[in-house]
Amino acid sequence: MNKNYYAVLMAGGVGSRFWPISTSEYPKQFHDMLGTGETLIQKTFQRLNKFIPTENILILTNERYNDLVLEQLPMVKQDQVVLEPAMRNTAPCILYAALKIQKMNPNGVMIVAPSDHWIEDEDAFARDVVTCFDKCEKEEVLCTLGIKPTFPNTGFGYIEYDKEDTDEVKKVNQFREKPDYETAKEFLVQGNFLWNAGIFMWSVKTIVNAFKNYQPAQYQIFINGLACLNSEEETGFIAENYPKAENISIDYAILEKSEAIYVLAATFDWNDLGTWGSLFDKLDKDSTGNAVVNAQLLPEDATGNMIRTSKDKIVVVDGLKDYIIVDKEDVLLIYPKTKEQDIKKVLNKVKDKFGNKYA
Repeated sequence: MNKNYYAVLMAGGVGSRFWPISTSEYPKQFHDMLGTGETLIQKTFQRLNKFIPTENILILTNERYNDLVLEQLPMVKQDQVVLEPAMRNTAPCILYAALKIQKMNPNGVMIVAPSDHWIEDEDAFARDVVTCFDKCEKEEVLCTLGIKPTFPNTGFGYIEYDKEDTDEVKKVNQFREKPDYETAKEFLVQGNFLWNAGIFMWSVKTIVNAFKNYQPAQYQIFINGLACLNSEEETGFIAENYPKAENISIDYAILEKSEAIYVLAATFDWNDLGTWGSLFDKLDKDSTGNAVVNAQLLPEDATGNMIRTSKDKIVVVDGLKDYIIVDKEDVLLIYPKTKEQDIKKVLNKVKDKFGNKYA
């Protein structure tokens, strides 16, 4: 394995659209969402570990999930778990991790990858990442993987690339916000738009320089503690200074400002597993068209449902179509798939009426 290859596995999100399975105490990346015997974070780690040395994979997460990370990834040492003492979006934590890697290895190239994506062709994923790594090692560029759109999705941001660029890794013209349906259809007609999967690659030198140029205040906060990083003084410095960092995404902080962004159209199938509906799409369906995790289903005039329960629970469903049915201990959710984006609102109502015990 190439000792200059590093990964930052992003594992700090709550995944509230997967409530009631995903909660603030035990979010979706630590669950076996597909019933495969492996949690999402375990699957993502294994995928990266095929071409990135074990010791070069950092897990970026919230302090409250430290024990969960070490429990589910026993091959990881404590100093590989990069803990955020406060929620500040993706830009500060990526700079923090990049500076730690740069101090370990100034020649490092790194991938920033979410912990909750589902990718089946892991060899194709590795090839695509290494292609971008090669470019990042030779040029001062920031790379991302884009997903070829299969329908006019309004839930993703899009990446517009240069149609005239004949190279495999193409120059990005601009990032586009989540569009309305008509705009998304136009993107597909134009043919030079990809879904933004939030998977990024760059050399540590390039990304640190980008922060220095485009986010000087953020850069200064962390560079002031450079001597503390990867030492016993790091925890104290981060606890005091991390909350001072601006709450801003890497997209707004760096990617939309830089003129050296390149995209590679991914050659693998991808699912962001962001909602129960996306999980339904990913799973195999039974003969009645239902997607079932753990349950033993007896359906009658029931199809298109996403059903998840504890192991081997018998579920009888009659007359329901296109519903989310999730049974978890003291919470039962029965909710139309067409309204899945409102599950966050439901969660807030549950908090208001019953407190945070179930959230």
